[in-house]
Amino acid sequence: MANRQPTGGHAFAIYAGLAIGAATAAFPFVWMLLASFMTRGETLRRVFAPESVQWNNYYQAWKEADFGLYFENSLLVAVLQVVGTLFFSLLAAYPLARMEFRGRDTIFAGILATLMIPETVTMVPNFLTITWLHRSTPFAWLNNWPALTIPFMASAFSIFLLRQFMRGVPNDLWEAARIDGAGHVRFLFQIMLPLCRAPLLTVGMFTFIGSWNSLAWPLLVTNTSDWRPISVGLQQFVSEAGAEVHLQMAGAMIATVPVLFTYFLIQKEFTEGISMSGLKG
Repeated sequence: MANRQPTGGHAFAIYAGLAIGAATAAFPFVWMLLASFMTRGETLRRVFAPESVQWNNYYQAWKEADFGLYFENSLLVAVLQVVGTLFFSLLAAYPLARMEFRGRDTIFAGILATLMIPETVTMVPNFLTITWLHRSTPFAWLNNWPALTIPFMASAFSIFLLRQFMRGVPNDLWEAARIDGAGHVRFLFQIMLPLCRAPLLTVGMFTFIGSWNSLAWPLLVTNTSDWRPISVGLQQFVSEAGAEVHLQMAGAMIATVPVLFTYFLIQKEFTEGISMSGLKG
């Protein structure tokens, strides 16, 4: 039976419901944006829009919260985590998708099983491991970039996403590469890697956003502002700013802009990566 398209009043009800849902979801962000341009008095009166735009709020928030240092820390940690995740996920996904060996499906099932473990549960063993490495190796792990990046470079979701995409690549490409004398390493980096552009960008975006928004783990493994990310700086600034709601909202916008920029920059590849990796309904 052919799918019936909604028409008339039914279609209006669907679109009206979607519009109401979208407006409800967007309202907190819109108010945060507007409040970041208000005066302190306007935020206390709970007006919806500022009478005059207060651009100075952003300068004050940036200066008082030392966002320059936190922004630099977050950017460096996020870039390191993205590069590491892409590299290790690619190396793990390829053999699970294109190579035949004993226990392959069992290993993949074990990787998928880790997706069901809450992140908070893994914090204790991760912290104990990092503490042991910090004491047993000459390299500083705690309060340094390795503790903030290395434990998260093995991502089960990233491996799954790339593996699903690689399984859909025609086997004829592998046969042609073998005829030319290529092995698995050459096939991975010269042929498979360019084809995986969309899912790789998707993995990179998820990793970047996860690293940028991380709060609990950085608080656990750092005790100074030397490597703490902007999420920690924002949390401390919100606590210190007190009733300065307009500055809090400006600080929140500063922390949000890179995430929005990253999404809008690769939204086309993100949609393509999801649709081509076996996650489509």
